[in-house]
Amino acid sequence: MSEFKFACPVCGQHMACDSSQSGSVMECPTCFQKITAPQAPASDDQKFILTGTKVGERPPPKIITGNPGFVPATKNPLPAILFLTIFAGAVAAGIFVFRGKIFGSGGAPTNATISVSEKTNAPAKHVVVAPPASDTNWTLNLDGVTNFPDAPVAGRIHALDFLVERAYFQNGILTLREGSRGPLDFGCTINFSGAAAEALSGQTINVTTNADTAARITLRWKNDADSGRDNFASGYAMRLQFGALANNHLPGKIYLCTPDAEKSYLLGTFNADARKPKPKKAQ
Repeated sequence: MSEFKFACPVCGQHMACDSSQSGSVMECPTCFQKITAPQAPASDDQKFILTGTKVGERPPPKIITGNPGFVPATKNPLPAILFLTIFAGAVAAGIFVFRGKIFGSGGAPTNATISVSEKTNAPAKHVVVAPPASDTNWTLNLDGVTNFPDAPVAGRIHALDFLVERAYFQNGILTLREGSRGPLDFGCTINFSGAAAEALSGQTINVTTNADTAARITLRWKNDADSGRDNFASGYAMRLQFGALANNHLPGKIYLCTPDAEKSYLLGTFNADARKPKPKKAQ
């Protein structure tokens, strides 16, 4: 098994998958389109980025190399038709001969003699290619920052490389985390003091290091050697642009740098799940 990279045909986001997943359906982490992974390259030395196919669109035609004047011969369909006719006749004869064992007295198939097994053709899990994380991305002066990387949020938390796997907004708190379930061991939360998603929709928030009060930032990390958290109520720099709230999702772009000794930072795009929790049933 070998891994190769390919690009989303809609937004250009690079993704990676194993050669065994060629032809499987994946979801682009940036534009959320269903993409069919291309065939793996013939060699492990991949020189070009392949392009996937949006689900529902026909794949690009294959290029035939060799003699331009060569026209492939058309196969005679008669042998295949003859084989299918003989096979269908044999199946019908078998059903007629063994109809008593296949069907019960009422003519309906019985559970004791017929079993059906189906394999679920679930889309293969996408593998996101993270942008490089380096100390050059950390700065406490974001005055000149106007563009955000068109890629999922990535960076460093307490000197550990971070890539967002789930984003959600609940009870006034934006959470960017690794992993989709379980305790929040590695990630970042931004507390907007109970503000609703509707109030932040379409808003741009700029926080400078000299701000007296700002949203509370909490960084969490955990690995085999270390675990902990850092809280920041001021002294950090952040530019946060929220998109329009739609279909219970709050998109956005973030550039966050904190003043810890490890120079933690996050930058990129997210699409936070902003569904309201169901009310608890009365006891």
